[in-house]
Amino acid sequence: MPVMVQHLLQDEGSVQSLDGAAHRRRKRLFLSLMDVGAMDRLSALYESEWDRALTRLHGSGRVRLDHLSRIVLTRAALRWCGLVLDSVDVPRLTRELSLMVDEVARPGPPNWYARWRRRGTEAWAAGVVEQVRSGDLTPPPHSALAVLAGHAEDGAVLPPQIAGVELLNLLRPLLAVSRFIEFAAVALVRHPQWREEFAAGEEADLEPFVQEVRRFFPFFPVVPGRVRVPFRFQGHDLRVGDWAILDLYGTCHDPRAFPDPDSFRPERFRGWSWQEDPFTHIAQGAGRHEDDHRCPGEWSTVALLKQAVRLLCRDELEVPPQDLSIRLDRFPAAPRSGVVLAGL
Repeated sequence: MPVMVQHLLQDEGSVQSLDGAAHRRRKRLFLSLMDVGAMDRLSALYESEWDRALTRLHGSGRVRLDHLSRIVLTRAALRWCGLVLDSVDVPRLTRELSLMVDEVARPGPPNWYARWRRRGTEAWAAGVVEQVRSGDLTPPPHSALAVLAGHAEDGAVLPPQIAGVELLNLLRPLLAVSRFIEFAAVALVRHPQWREEFAAGEEADLEPFVQEVRRFFPFFPVVPGRVRVPFRFQGHDLRVGDWAILDLYGTCHDPRAFPDPDSFRPERFRGWSWQEDPFTHIAQGAGRHEDDHRCPGEWSTVALLKQAVRLLCRDELEVPPQDLSIRLDRFPAAPRSGVVLAGL
């Protein structure tokens, strides 16, 4: 990745920056945290924090879903990782994680400022890891924080700075699910029949709906990388070190893979499995999670999106008239209005 992207999103020494055997070994750490039980717990924590937030907002009238979902996701993510909320400045951490996502593709001062703020966040995360290792902080034994702090490679635990970076690589992507939650809300407004179905408790198509949200709406449109092994593609010779860009959004809208790609049709994902088809639905990267740079957080994204859709349909919040259009000239993309909810 370009330096300005890598330093803000993943940073050096992280799982994304590794290749080959080192990447597969570190990837196994993240994949070990994504079992069904862990995802169920994450979903339950999201519901708990969502209900808490709505109770606190009762009578306020309106709120922007992007603001609401980010604080809810940060609190749920911290609890899921094994941190005690009272020990964290949650509003500040939410702002810092948001900067890592919002400013990743904006060169110049916005990106520099976000990277400067990230240095402080990394220092905090490294300190958390050191507290666990010293015994001053005791997370639940099988929590993400406990597993990360104890993870060893080549006979030694990760340096605190690297372990701290990887802690942020758990927290930041969970906050970033807020973009997909906004897109899901837009889809429910545009296609109210799905809201009616889910509100009635009919969830047979809930996961297909979530997968179609991930396919249909733009998040990160492309992902860059450097060529490691020379190859020829459609008449072009790509040499070691050349930049290549994978068109995520374009692939997800390719009619050869998805007929009528510009129509929102969740039914296309009935019975679908990404394990059987890892190179078409690539909103979060392509290939196998175990071997390639496909995001290991797909399971958490899907789990959180399903829970968010349930809650949006359950609570019957109003979506007043607003500009829900999505700019395609900035990424990560988002609805212009931030999705204002009313009826609190």
